[in-house]
Amino acid sequence: MVAVNERQLKRVLDDCVRYYNESRTHVSLAKNSPAGRVPASWQGGAMVALPEAGGLHHRYERMAA
Repeated sequence: MVAVNERQLKRVLDDCVRYYNESRTHVSLAKNSPAGRVPASWQGGAMVALPEAGGLHHRYERMAA
């Protein structure tokens, strides 16, 4: 990815840092993220892919039934 200006670069970096701290699992943290995550329920509605870090990664959650 090539950033066109400083504002775009800051936005992309902020998205990547947010993904790293809030969604990405870390083996050293027992498959949790530094900010902590609430385990997803196995019951409920359909699974939905939520794009993160500019669409490079996805987080999967269940929709409310």
